[in-house]
Amino acid sequence: MSQRRIHFTPRGVLLAAAIAATAFLSYFSIRDALADHDAELQTLQGYERATRLEPGDFRNWYLLGRYWQYNLENIDTARAIQAYTTALALNPRSAEAWADLATAQETEGNVAAAREAYLHAKHAYPLSADVSWRYGNFLLRQGEPDAAFTEMHNAVNVEPARGGEALSRALRVEPNIDLVLDRVLPPNVEAYLDAIRDQTADGHTANAVKVWNRLAALHSHLQLADTFALVDALLVEKQVPEAQRVWEQAVELSGFSHLPAPAGSVLWDGGFESNVIGGGFAWRFPAGLQGVQVSLDTHEKHSGNRALRLVFDGKHNLYLTGPCHEVVVQPSANYNFSAWVRTLSLTTDQGIRFQLRPIGTQDNSAVLTSDVHGSQPWTRIELPWSAGKSVQEMQVCVLRLTSQEDVGKIEGIAWVDDVGLVPVTAEPRKP
Repeated sequence: MSQRRIHFTPRGVLLAAAIAATAFLSYFSIRDALADHDAELQTLQGYERATRLEPGDFRNWYLLGRYWQYNLENIDTARAIQAYTTALALNPRSAEAWADLATAQETEGNVAAAREAYLHAKHAYPLSADVSWRYGNFLLRQGEPDAAFTEMHNAVNVEPARGGEALSRALRVEPNIDLVLDRVLPPNVEAYLDAIRDQTADGHTANAVKVWNRLAALHSHLQLADTFALVDALLVEKQVPEAQRVWEQAVELSGFSHLPAPAGSVLWDGGFESNVIGGGFAWRFPAGLQGVQVSLDTHEKHSGNRALRLVFDGKHNLYLTGPCHEVVVQPSANYNFSAWVRTLSLTTDQGIRFQLRPIGTQDNSAVLTSDVHGSQPWTRIELPWSAGKSVQEMQVCVLRLTSQEDVGKIEGIAWVDDVGLVPVTAEPRKP
């Protein structure tokens, strides 16, 4: 009986090796894909299958640890620590895993282990804002404010948007805001602005002003709208001089200190040149009104580059109050109000006029200018106005009264420009 001999040619050997390699790679690729799929399910079963399929993959153990630590329905911190420990044995350079391990250790009451884990995290990623932030808060909880402030400063220095929260948390343990500002907030515009917004929203206006003073000292360019909340809060608290000071500093820092205006006018941006609206001592446009569109016009104006435009659609007998502007005035002082108005086919007997009234006092008496309607060229409107004894602030509003005509629906266009409120200098008495 003869035996067949199998001969392997070089080409056959290569083919067999290629098939084996392909099978080998396919096996591991499929296993990797299955592990990734299981992990992406974000379930306990999925994470556990992923660790069984790919036990050498750091990410699978880390995700399993986060599940045990942060799943509110199935928290098991001890298992989270075990998973993190396995993950870090595979990748000891993961600052995120060290920080999560530290949180878990602190939850279990093992403060020493938590501190050691945070130090490992800082060593793995010295510039991590998240690690510095979490370690700083850990140190606050341990009653170590000096070290905590250093870590929080490092975090805000990398991520200035943490400024507000850093200041708020630090003030809970150290009421001296000047000391906290020195230690926690770096001299950074974004960090200061975030702290101002946070303190203002919490009703701590005095703290917000302290931060503002440091921000103004940087002499950096700002957006004027960044001061709206603080200025408005100061006005609500009737701190009118302080609100005016903050506004004037912000106007200079935002590059609007030389806007054209009627000579001596105390009303800011009466010519609508800044394109800034919505708060502080800027124009405030009415919102949600039917029957009128309020905008700025760069084509039709009395002077400068812009004018206010109001377009009425002819469908409403509209009572309009606004746009409005708040102005700081001197008690018992006299002023001359003026504005330029143009109208085009503005219907009804009630056109565009202005209302001037004190605000912030019990005296709400208002005075009205004459109105402009029909089609009129640029027309100057003037009116004297006097502040009461206790009046520090007044309001100027564009006004349209409801018409009493049978057909009182207003249609047409009006433009407003060069609004001014100029103090009247008292003439010296004659001998």
